[in-house]
Amino acid sequence: MKKLELNRRGMLGTLMGLAVAPSAVLAAEENAEEEIKEDELPIRDASAKVITGDPRVRGPFPILSTPFLENGDVDYETLARSAKFVDWAQCHGMIWPQANDAVDLLTKEEKLKGMTVLAETMKGRKSALCLGVNGRNTADMLDYARHAESLEPAAIISRPPNDAKTEDDLYAYWHELMKIVNRPVIIQTSGPGKSPSTKLLIQLGEESEYFGYVKEETAPFVPRMKELVAAKPKIKRVMSAWGGFTWLHNCRIGIEGLVTERAVYADLLGKLWRAYDSGDYMTASDMYSKLVFMLNLKETIPCAELRGFHLYCWQKRGVFQNRLSRNYGPNGSIPEKPIISEMKLSQDEMDELDMRLDYITPAFRDGILCPDLG
Repeated sequence: MKKLELNRRGMLGTLMGLAVAPSAVLAAEENAEEEIKEDELPIRDASAKVITGDPRVRGPFPILSTPFLENGDVDYETLARSAKFVDWAQCHGMIWPQANDAVDLLTKEEKLKGMTVLAETMKGRKSALCLGVNGRNTADMLDYARHAESLEPAAIISRPPNDAKTEDDLYAYWHELMKIVNRPVIIQTSGPGKSPSTKLLIQLGEESEYFGYVKEETAPFVPRMKELVAAKPKIKRVMSAWGGFTWLHNCRIGIEGLVTERAVYADLLGKLWRAYDSGDYMTASDMYSKLVFMLNLKETIPCAELRGFHLYCWQKRGVFQNRLSRNYGPNGSIPEKPIISEMKLSQDEMDELDMRLDYITPAFRDGILCPDLG
């Protein structure tokens, strides 16, 4: 028998002392065990002893937030600097463009140029680049996919198209993608269209060595995750989502990665995964508590879920020049010209953010808040 380094009372005391969200405490309590057998260690069950698929597509892959200039244009220089930051932070990978970070307010030309900038930036660096190839329909998606293929990233990620209504629609969409890719394809299960069933995801993984990588965020996501993990090796990788709030719990059931919009905390994400994957649950729980310590500020500083006060943290870490965002028009419409606004914070809110950043900075790489990225 192998003693677990962190007992239930110690873990809960640590988390409660950091004032983490109740959901985080419950997740920690579920993970705590007094003692476990060597062959029962999390992610070392029969389905996960052998790593399937591409080993580069494993661990945390945070999504880069899109920076903007005062005139509303994409700030490609800062986009490149944010990629360098994630690499410096020793995080396993990164994704762009993806998720709900006003991505649909970017033009096709802006997305294609950003992909090229990132591919050039990441040449010779360690973190894996994953490019988003999402489209309103199949033809739209293929435009992005062909460009991404030409740049040879480590992986690509694709969500359901806007116009998908049936499983057959989804199969046809991804089958066309299957014809042109030569690298892992992470399928994000949520999107504006219909979500894929686990049966379809397994089928795609069986048909192609490049499919079977899944960012699972469709309810009920824990049962779906368990079903996908059990389908290895047809399924190569299952990755968590939901902002990272459930990641530590998900790891216990065999999840081997995370896709989240929290790239500004890339060093915490990287440390958390390496600690958990090596069996150092004390460090993993400590990194998780520090991550949630930042994330749960949304309960007291109302803001957009994916940007908001995180833009202030990007500034404090020396990556972003401002807190500007593009906005939708009336009734969620896409305006002809960019509508730009700045995230406003009161002095009290900035003081709170500074206090929290001061607390977790020792956990950043080399204890550095603002690295020299050259």
